[in-house]
Amino acid sequence: MKFTKPFIIVCLLVFLTGCDKKIEEGVMKSDLSKDVEMVTDLGNIIIRLSDETPIHRNNFIKLVNQKFYDSIAFHRVIENFVIQAGNPTTKPSEEYKGNGDPKLSYTIESEINDKLFHKRGAIGAARTGGVSNRKRLSSGLQFYIVQRGVYVDSTLNKTLERINKQLAYNTVVNSPGISDDIDAFTSFREELSLKAEKEYTKNDTIQLNSLYSKVELYKIDSLAEVAYENMINKYDFPEGRREVYKTIGGTPHLDQNYTVFGQVVKGMDVVDSIAVVKTNDAGKPIKDVRIISVKMIERE
Repeated sequence: MKFTKPFIIVCLLVFLTGCDKKIEEGVMKSDLSKDVEMVTDLGNIIIRLSDETPIHRNNFIKLVNQKFYDSIAFHRVIENFVIQAGNPTTKPSEEYKGNGDPKLSYTIESEINDKLFHKRGAIGAARTGGVSNRKRLSSGLQFYIVQRGVYVDSTLNKTLERINKQLAYNTVVNSPGISDDIDAFTSFREELSLKAEKEYTKNDTIQLNSLYSKVELYKIDSLAEVAYENMINKYDFPEGRREVYKTIGGTPHLDQNYTVFGQVVKGMDVVDSIAVVKTNDAGKPIKDVRIISVKMIERE
């Protein structure tokens, strides 16, 4: 039997597709060996996601395949620090809200890994800070790209102090008793956030203030200072890390507290171009810089 060329090509495609496997909804096995191509108004950025952070990797791939990031603008741009995107209310059809859309927002478990750190070009998951996020949960939607340049030893030493103070703070807010009261406050506040403010009742306000006051009584910042002073084994940069920050750059003060889940492998010149656009006092560009499209591409 003689097969035509089109028939052979179709059979080959069917075979190759059949070898692929769904990892989870919106993520195929073949996606795991691909890179991400982000086309912006100022050029293209190629991102490689880390297999060390499978939750974040798969979540980002899913959003890319859903075309969630297409037409979204960078809403937080700070030169010599980071550029940040993922707020769905920056889309042209939406009314901008600095806190995003609570109905679309969700969090994912942190995957803080000391192998992955905030060197220049790192991709990290944005998150809320303070007592409201004692587990350091990542935003499921928003990400940042580290743009900061090099450090010197004196500033790195100050950064280590900052990291350790944050680690001491984390210890306090996750301690028994305190963590329970924090969870009660944040849970009720999240419940209220899904309501329109005009729907709040007097009892809602009284209960929220009561729960907040209970947390305030702990004087968490003071307890964190004591915990820092009593730390026996303070965090230090692993061997070679200091040299990376001194020669390549990054944002080391975010280490140990935010999840890094990828790295820019091409297009840092584009990141630098975005980082210098004019912004308002909140860091939002005066003229939108948009992500035109994002897709998975074959890795070079």
